[in-house]
Amino acid sequence: MPRAVGRLQMIAAIRPVQSLLLAIFMLMAGSGFLSTLISLRLERAGAGTMAIGAVATAYFGGLVVGALRAGGIVRQVGHIRAFAAFVALLSASTLSYVLLDHPLLWTALRLIDGVCVAGVFICLESWLNDRADVETRGSILAAYMVALYSGQAVGQLLLGASGTLPAIPFQIASILISLAIIPLCLTRSSAPAPQAATAFSLRSLFAASPLGVIGAVTTGLMLGAFYGLAAVHVRRLGLNLGATASFMMIVILGGVAMQWPLGRLSDRYDRRAVIVWSFAATLAVSIALSMLSRGGLPLLVLGAAFGGLSFALYPLCVAHSNDRLLASERVAASGRLVLLYSVGAALGPMGAAAMMTLAGASGLFLFIALCAGATLGFGLWRQLSSDPVPAPEQQDFQIVPRTTPMASLLDPNTADHLPDGETT
Repeated sequence: MPRAVGRLQMIAAIRPVQSLLLAIFMLMAGSGFLSTLISLRLERAGAGTMAIGAVATAYFGGLVVGALRAGGIVRQVGHIRAFAAFVALLSASTLSYVLLDHPLLWTALRLIDGVCVAGVFICLESWLNDRADVETRGSILAAYMVALYSGQAVGQLLLGASGTLPAIPFQIASILISLAIIPLCLTRSSAPAPQAATAFSLRSLFAASPLGVIGAVTTGLMLGAFYGLAAVHVRRLGLNLGATASFMMIVILGGVAMQWPLGRLSDRYDRRAVIVWSFAATLAVSIALSMLSRGGLPLLVLGAAFGGLSFALYPLCVAHSNDRLLASERVAASGRLVLLYSVGAALGPMGAAAMMTLAGASGLFLFIALCAGATLGFGLWRQLSSDPVPAPEQQDFQIVPRTTPMASLLDPNTADHLPDGETT
């Protein structure tokens, strides 16, 4: 009975934002597989690994630029107009890939994609935050994460939609992205008032939580490298297009499945220990993946384990940082951590591409293993050189998205402690 009541309460909490969640799902289904598709198309066209890495880097660089600049556009023209503009440009950019198969053009288009995706997330996340209150914030954040990851996972299945017509996946992606405008245009929910960003210095953040900062950057390096080049890696192992899509989907679903158990574990014990052990396990899994020479069940099992461990690292680092910050600092600090993750994600594909140029296909997971190993060493040093936060003083773990600084306002551990005078 209590479980049924909880389910009804969650449904009631997300009903006012269901149009926003539908828009998020459609956007991710349309755009979430483009990184994989573009890497595969460049590989098939004979582009070098460094060129593929540069195209992937352009997307994450666009996310950084958009996260820093798109908020100003939203404040100037309003959420609905800004959302429509970003989606229209993203849809047009997606169709433009079929005009010319060239890395330079595709690099420019991926930069545009990144800026637009960041703008879209700023609109949607600030809107969700405006509709949330103390009682419903956790349910809305959970529903948001489900819509985000399920759309991204389902989108991977579109990789095999081309048949004999290479333009079809881009056309389907453009259609889904364009249709995402409809739920917001027809919503009865009023657009939120523009919000000004708050600042928090990186020096202060690092002084408060060195492991949180380094962990966020490293997670960006690893996942940026993975999203940019994992499809190329498994194709070089001999996987066909359908198996490549399945592998990418398995990694994403594994990431969804493991975040909550690891988070609950970190609530009970020293969170730094859970982060350190997660990096150690990521190191071991990455080395194992780098040693595989073909596809099959071991690749899928290890891929699910990699997704489960690596996807959990960013929210664990955010929770660890929150443990060491004042309540009034957490919103701005969480926004900084998102940007640090994005900077790492922008650098990751080029680092992995360089390693793959030297070591072949296995270089991707060797690069990831190197990142995990370095952070493992740093985490062990932090455990020896500083005391842990007492368990009763730790904040409850919360799964948080790695999208834009606006996402930090959805975290109940941060948004419930906004400074006086700020609104959500």
